[in-house]
Amino acid sequence: MPGIPAGFMGFLIVVFLVFYFFSSAIKILKEYERGVVFRLGRIIPLKGPGLVIIIPVIDKLVRVSLRTVTMDVPPQDVITKDNITVKVNAVVYFRPMDPIKAITAVEDFYYATSQIAQTTLRSILGQSQLDDLLSKRDELNAELQKVIDFQTEPWGVKVSAVEVKNVDLPAEMQRAIAKQAEAERERRAKIIHAEGEYQASQKLADAAKIIATETGALQLRFLQTLTEIATEKNSTIIFPVPIDLLKPFIDKMGK
Repeated sequence: MPGIPAGFMGFLIVVFLVFYFFSSAIKILKEYERGVVFRLGRIIPLKGPGLVIIIPVIDKLVRVSLRTVTMDVPPQDVITKDNITVKVNAVVYFRPMDPIKAITAVEDFYYATSQIAQTTLRSILGQSQLDDLLSKRDELNAELQKVIDFQTEPWGVKVSAVEVKNVDLPAEMQRAIAKQAEAERERRAKIIHAEGEYQASQKLADAAKIIATETGALQLRFLQTLTEIATEKNSTIIFPVPIDLLKPFIDKMGK
């Protein structure tokens, strides 16, 4: 450029190159990050966290976060073992345990884990009955976690948990389940009522045995009944007369 000495231009170029070198060579990795460095295409020992110095142009650094990733699995159409179509979505918690494997063993470990989770969700839930899907959620979550983790282990990715979030049932199936629940409640009510009748009959039978063995028990019960009736404001009291009270007179008349 006219007006600028050549020596000053050279100095500016040197300053620019030094600044570019240091800005490209110095990297700062956070506590939860690790740096996978390729030097001329080959892996060198893992870098980070903190200050990391690489050789520009020769080294290429790839940052890998070690924090747990929360991945939402989109709704999947699942046909259960008893031929019922439902929509199921889930959430997967995973984190890369080996950053080098996570970068070198698979092209995109996040996308690969997402696809594995979707296919496994359809496969495992497709082998289960609808009742198991609704009532045995913990067992299915454990099975999903085990299968997905087994497939992502070669990539250095650890799946810590899988949770089925929601199960969308067709409207007709919701009505059928409601009818089943109502029938179940009626069944329990009838069983409870029958159990109460049985217990009451047992107590009545025990009371009858006691009265039959004690001659004065029936008379005392009879007098208690008269006392309960007399508490009411009745002008007329009708009560049964036990045959045992008339038996002496009947025997005397027979003689």
